[in-house]
Amino acid sequence: MRKIILQEFVTIDGFAADPNGEMDFIQDYATRNDTSFQEDAFRFLDTVDTMILGANTYNLFVGYWPHATEEGEFATKLNSLSKVVVSATLESAPWGKWEGAEIVAHNPTEAIARLKQQPGKDIVVWGSLTLAKSLMQEGLIDEYQLRVCPITLGNGKRLFAGDSGALDMKLLEAKTYDEGLVLLRYQPAGKKK
Repeated sequence: MRKIILQEFVTIDGFAADPNGEMDFIQDYATRNDTSFQEDAFRFLDTVDTMILGANTYNLFVGYWPHATEEGEFATKLNSLSKVVVSATLESAPWGKWEGAEIVAHNPTEAIARLKQQPGKDIVVWGSLTLAKSLMQEGLIDEYQLRVCPITLGNGKRLFAGDSGALDMKLLEAKTYDEGLVLLRYQPAGKKK
């Protein structure tokens, strides 16, 4: 069975976005010419064939990735992934010259559970805090990949908010990149690798 991997950039103090939902801090650390991070991100794309995004993250991604010619082969790999956008408001989700995204408007947890059963590589959820929290509550996340940026925000939006309940996690990997970003990979306790 395919795994659903939630990949989030977070600050040291646990925020995934500022109070307005902005994630500007990510650009500071994801684009610092950190070859160790870039190589690892490139390798990760070889392990997935589908991305799932919420509507807000879709709007951020589609404004950049389909036109990101300076990102070279990384952009080509990312743009070539199958795309699913969870949204009750979008009617279509084009992706530049690339194949557009499938829209899931109703029962997203059921649709994503079915997607896990299909053959293929793993599935990544990027950003999409509301969707991520919903998938967490349904127990559909098989692996959490937190990319901790060496910055604090003081306040903002958390991935693990007070209403998310307790999650027992098993550490799979901790990795430091050259410019200070840290990858923490966790598996919910009771799930197999």
